[in-house]
Amino acid sequence: MEGCMSSMMGNGPINLSKGLKQLKEEHPPLLAMLEELLQITIKMEESPDKALFEELTEHVQNFCSKLDPHSEREEGVLFRMMEQYLGKGTGPIAVMEYEHDQAKSCIKAFLGAGEGKEHLTAEEMAEHSGLIKKAYYTLTQHFSKEENVLFPMAENLLTEDEKEELYIKIQQI
Repeated sequence: MEGCMSSMMGNGPINLSKGLKQLKEEHPPLLAMLEELLQITIKMEESPDKALFEELTEHVQNFCSKLDPHSEREEGVLFRMMEQYLGKGTGPIAVMEYEHDQAKSCIKAFLGAGEGKEHLTAEEMAEHSGLIKKAYYTLTQHFSKEENVLFPMAENLLTEDEKEELYIKIQQI
């Protein structure tokens, strides 16, 4: 059926082009960092303390240094290229951007709260750490959607020239 979702997805496993493959391969290291963040947040819930909160803050900042360029490659390049086929403001791209915004909002709120960390109570530290747990769940589900739906869809939608352009542009970020 022309134009239905299954025609965009194709049938069976898909070999991703260089750019899409790179975006997918950036996920495992990010997921490993997210797992570390989750483990620290669990410790914070069990026994909040300032040293652990500071450790979590450092790990979150390090995670952001890796997540931000990845997000820019997706938002600034891939999503813009896919919009011409899927539209803007609704549909898969809108969902992906919403999830990016949700995760970034949690992280930003956590880091903002940590700026006054010397005045935070144990309960406040545990509560703010929960924002990172929320970002963890948002991003792990989000990465799965990208790998299983969005990237295969992009592989089927984009022309060979566009796939090459995607690869070149993401190398510049």
